[in-house]
Amino acid sequence: MLPVLEAVQALGVPLSVDTRQPAVMRAVLAAGAAMINDVNALRAPGALEAVGETDASVCLMHMQGEPRTMQQAPRYADVVGEVTAFLVARIAACVAAGIDRGRIVIDPGFGFGKRLEDNLALARALPELSKLAPVLAGFSRKSMIGALTGRAATGDRLAGSVGAALWAARHGAAILRVHDVAATRDALAVWRQLEGERQ
Repeated sequence: MLPVLEAVQALGVPLSVDTRQPAVMRAVLAAGAAMINDVNALRAPGALEAVGETDASVCLMHMQGEPRTMQQAPRYADVVGEVTAFLVARIAACVAAGIDRGRIVIDPGFGFGKRLEDNLALARALPELSKLAPVLAGFSRKSMIGALTGRAATGDRLAGSVGAALWAARHGAAILRVHDVAATRDALAVWRQLEGERQ
């Protein structure tokens, strides 16, 4: 991983690394990564310190359960309330560990221990969630897009993914995690120009 990270730094763009492991966090941050994207929201022992000792940003994601079992039987009494409470608590833990709020991004965890109805409720709550911290929204090619469009193959979910990305941007998402970068960027460019003309 480190040779790849070091090689792509020549592109001159901020690099984010997905990891739950504090040792990996320390290594990639030392090698120049600008953000840690942690599906465990820095709950592993030593994770808060690994990020807190640097000036890197962090994305805190909500996930019910573990990656291998999270979709077996996810259940919530109030998905928006529970995810919001979790993210508020993790933001507070980060701030207490010396991580500036301006370096914190949150991810509701679409598709991570969520049913379709949970994903939809969280998507509709993006305006409220974005008041906590900048929101990263990752809908691209996920099963919820397949369920909403009837497209079983992930490669057939481009239009649905772009539609979800536009909706997320319109409703408060600051960062979009996508597979189809060019298509999403073009759609955003057109949408923003049309929005600007209307205003």
